[in-house]
Amino acid sequence: MYFIVMDFDENYVFLSDGALRKVENPKKKKIKHIEKTSLYSENIAKKIENKHKITNQDIKKALKEILKK
Repeated sequence: MYFIVMDFDENYVFLSDGALRKVENPKKKKIKHIEKTSLYSENIAKKIENKHKITNQDIKKALKEILKK
């Protein structure tokens, strides 16, 4: 499964896919237990950077676009 990293600290990442794991309740995973990819969403990155609200629909759309490539 693919997820968007919503936040992180030194040991954990908080993951959301907009469906199973909503933005309001991201999955907390240890960094060592995930497989990193070079895929990312510029749209989500900009929203996080500008501190705009990210919706579950934004996450679903971003994942769909990323996985098309």
